[in-house]
Amino acid sequence: MNRLNIFLLIVVMGCALSVVNATNQQRQIFIQLQRAQSQERQLQQDYAQLQYQQSALSRTSRVEQLATDSLKMQPVTTGRTQYLTLAPGAATAVDAPVPVSAPATASAPASANGRRGGTR
Repeated sequence: MNRLNIFLLIVVMGCALSVVNATNQQRQIFIQLQRAQSQERQLQQDYAQLQYQQSALSRTSRVEQLATDSLKMQPVTTGRTQYLTLAPGAATAVDAPVPVSAPATASAPASANGRRGGTR
């Protein structure tokens, strides 16, 4: 009977240590889960901030301001519009068109969307 008690005591001690080990692993995994969720929230905030910054940087008014200030670009006017035509005798598709300055007249060809001149 003494040997049976010792054997049962060893089995009970093994089970108790196994429960302690499982509880510790569960706590460690829970801590990792909380850290991952915190990192996810931070990344979502960063992504929202980046989307806001991208929309602010791509506004039409900002692009126009940068084009006029930094690049010294000017709006298109009909007086400065140049039309490209092929030079006589240069009918090959490989050759590049030769720029020819045409005077700005009221009979200037309309673009595909029905407007004259350049862009908005």
